[in-house]
Amino acid sequence: MSLRASLALTMAFMLLAGGARAANISYSKDIQPIFTDKCVACHACYDSPCQLNLSAAEGAQRGANKLPVYNGSRTKAQDTTRLFLDAHGADAWRRKDFWSVLDARNGQAALMARMIDLGHNHPLVPNAKIPDGLDLSINRSNQCPTPDSIDDFVAKNPRSGMPFAVSGLSDQQYGTLKKWLAEGAPVDEQAWLPSAAEARQVNAWETFLNQRGARETLVSRWLYEHLFLAHLYFQDKGAPGHFFQLVRSRTPSGVPIDPIPTRRPNDDPGVEFYYRLWPIQGVIVHKTHITYPLSPAKLAHTRELFFSGDWTTDKVPGYGLQHRANPFETFAAIPARARYQFMLDNAEYFVRTFIRGPVCRGQIATDVIRDNFWTFFQDPDHDLYITDPVYRAKATPLLALPGQIDDMSQMLQQWTAYRDKRNEYEALRLDTYEDAPAPTWADIWRGNDNALLSIFRQYDSASVRKGLIGGVPQTMWWMDYPLLERTYYGLVVNFDVFGNVSHQAQTRLYFDLIRNGAEQNFLRLMPVAERPKLLDDWYQSSGKLKMWLDYQNVENDAPSDLGLPEHGAKGAFASQLLSRFASLNARPDPINLCQSGACYRPQVSRPLQDAEQAFSRLSGRPAAGLKVIDFLPEATMLRVEMADGKREIYTVLRNRAHSNVAFMLGESLRYQPGLDTLTIYPGVLSSYPNFMFSLKAEEAGDFVSALEQAKDQAGFEQVVEHWGIRRSNPQFWTYFHDLDAYLREFEPVEAGILDMNRYENL
Repeated sequence: MSLRASLALTMAFMLLAGGARAANISYSKDIQPIFTDKCVACHACYDSPCQLNLSAAEGAQRGANKLPVYNGSRTKAQDTTRLFLDAHGADAWRRKDFWSVLDARNGQAALMARMIDLGHNHPLVPNAKIPDGLDLSINRSNQCPTPDSIDDFVAKNPRSGMPFAVSGLSDQQYGTLKKWLAEGAPVDEQAWLPSAAEARQVNAWETFLNQRGARETLVSRWLYEHLFLAHLYFQDKGAPGHFFQLVRSRTPSGVPIDPIPTRRPNDDPGVEFYYRLWPIQGVIVHKTHITYPLSPAKLAHTRELFFSGDWTTDKVPGYGLQHRANPFETFAAIPARARYQFMLDNAEYFVRTFIRGPVCRGQIATDVIRDNFWTFFQDPDHDLYITDPVYRAKATPLLALPGQIDDMSQMLQQWTAYRDKRNEYEALRLDTYEDAPAPTWADIWRGNDNALLSIFRQYDSASVRKGLIGGVPQTMWWMDYPLLERTYYGLVVNFDVFGNVSHQAQTRLYFDLIRNGAEQNFLRLMPVAERPKLLDDWYQSSGKLKMWLDYQNVENDAPSDLGLPEHGAKGAFASQLLSRFASLNARPDPINLCQSGACYRPQVSRPLQDAEQAFSRLSGRPAAGLKVIDFLPEATMLRVEMADGKREIYTVLRNRAHSNVAFMLGESLRYQPGLDTLTIYPGVLSSYPNFMFSLKAEEAGDFVSALEQAKDQAGFEQVVEHWGIRRSNPQFWTYFHDLDAYLREFEPVEAGILDMNRYENL
C-alpha cells in the first residue's frame, strides 16, 4: 500500500472514530461536567430559576415549572417538588406540571437547545457592564418559557439566553450540548455506591437506629429529626465526596431504599419504616451542604450519651399536632442533658441548619437577626432546665412552637396564643434564675471548638463559622437548651418552605422572640447598671414599641459575677472571652480584632502580611467615614496573587446597621447606612459571592487606597474597571470556580459549588 493510500485510510478511520465518539456522548463524562461548570451555580436547590435543577440527571430530565418555591405571599400551601423525593422519572414530573427542556417537539429543537442558541448568538461585550433591561436581582420575575411559548420569548428577549447574563459556554461545550440534545439527550448516569468500609459503617449506624423497644425507638426518632438535614460523612475511611442523608424508608437494611416523602420530618410516615443512610447523588452545592461527621467513636459516644442512664419509657408518642409543636413534651422521657449535650457537641452544625438551612434563600428568617453577632452557649451544669426537674416540669408546657395550623383566618389567634405562652415562660425563667447563684465564667460552655460561633447575615442569606470573627458586635447571643432546641424546631424541623404566608409569618415572628430571648439571656452576664443601656441600643426607635407589644419585661437586679466594669462592660466581656477561650477559638482574627498594631496572621508569608495589614485599614470603619461601603455589595471576594503563583482568598462582608430588627416589614425604614462596617477575613465565608476583585499582593496598598479615595459611584467604578471581575469577563468562570477550588484545597469536606444568582452588575 502506498504512503498516500495509507494516510487516506488512516484519516478515514479517524473520521469514523470521531463520528462514533460524537454519536456516543456520555451524560456523566461529557454533559454533567458542562452543567457543573456553567449552570449549577444558578440552577440548584429550591431557588433554581423555573425550578430547573441541573445538579443531577434527574433534575435535567424533570425539567422546568413556572411556580416559584419561594413565595412569601401565597395563601395556600404549595405541593412539594423535592428532587429525588416527590416524584421519580420524567412522566411522574409531567403529572406535576413540569415540562421537558430536553425533548425536541413538532420538529423544533429542545427548549434547552433554543436557550443556549440564544446565549451563543448574543454574547456579552467582554468586561463591560451587563446591558440595561436585564434584571439580575434575586427577586426578579423569571419568565420560564415553555415549548409553546419559546418562539415568542426568543423574539422578545434576545439577550436572555443561557447562561443568563454571564460569560457563556465555550464553543466546544456548546457543540457538545447541541449534539447531545440532537441525539435525544440520552443519560448514562449511575448512582454511586458506598465503599466496603463505608458500607460497614452504614450497617452499624442503621443497626443502632433501628433497634426495637420504646426507649430505643424514641431516641432514634429524636436523632432522625436532628440529623435529617445533614450531609453525613464518615471521618474514618470515608471516600472523599461521599455524603449520606438520613431518611425513613419502607425497606430495611440490605435492600434498595424506598424513601417516605413526608412534608416534614416529624410528620406521620403512615407505614412501618426503617432509618436508612441514603447516598446523596448529584453535584454538591455549598449553600445546602451542611455537614455532620460520623465515625465508630461518634457512634459509641451517642450510645453512651443516650443509654448509659437508667431512664425508661413504656410508650412512644404519636405524630399529632401537639407532638410536632412541642418537642420538649414529645421527648421528655429522654434525659434533657443527653439531648442538649448532643447538640452542643456539634453546635456549629445545628446553628448552620437554622441560619442557612432548609430554605437556601433565607430572608424569610434572616431579617430577624443582626448582620453580625457572636453566639455561645450556657453550660449544661448551669442550665436550670437541665438541672432542676421541678422548673423543667413547669417550663415544658410553655415551650410549644407555632406554625402547625396555617389557616389564614386563625393566624393572629395562633400567633398571640404562642407569644403569650412564650412570655409566660420568660417570666417563669426570670423568677427561677433570680433565685439561682449569679452567673460566672463557668456558666459559659467550653467543651470544644463549637463553643464560640460567628454569624453573618448578607440580606437574604447568612453564614456561620466557628470562632470569633470580626469586630466586637452590637449584640451577642447566649443560648441555653430551650433556646437552641426551639430555634432548631421552629426554623428547621417544623418549617415548610412550600408553606403559606400564615405558616411563614408565624415562624418568622416566633424566631424574633427567640432572638430577643438569646440577647436578653446575654444581658444576665452584664452588670445590672449596663443592661438598660445595651437594651436601648439594640431596640432603638420603633424597637421600643415592639418591646412593649410583644416582649416579656425582663428587667431585674439579679447580679452578675463575671467581674466586669460597669462602664464598657460589653467590650471588656469580649476581650476576656477572647483571652479565656483562646484555646477554643477556631479562627483568631488579627485583621478585625487588631490589638498590637500587627494586624495580620503571623504564620503567612510576608507579602500576605503586608496585604492583610493594608486590608485592616478598611475593617470596622463606619460608612460615614469610608464612603466606598455605600457601593460595596454584601459579600465581596478578594483574590490575592503572590509572585510564586499561589493565591489567597479573602471575604469582605458588609455589615448593615439597623436601629432594630424587631419587625417583619419596613427594614429600609430602620436602616442606618452611615453605621455600616466591613469585616475582612481569609477564606470563603459566603455561599453567595456578590462580586470579586483580583489583585497582586504588592497591589494591596494601592487597592485599599483606591477604595478609601472612592467618594462616589464614578470613583468606585474606576476601582471595578482596574481590579474587578465582571460577569462579562471572558475568564469569569475560571475566577469564580477558583473559589470552589480554594474550598477543596483548604476545607475539602465543606467544599461545594458556590451560587452566582446574587453576583452583581458593578
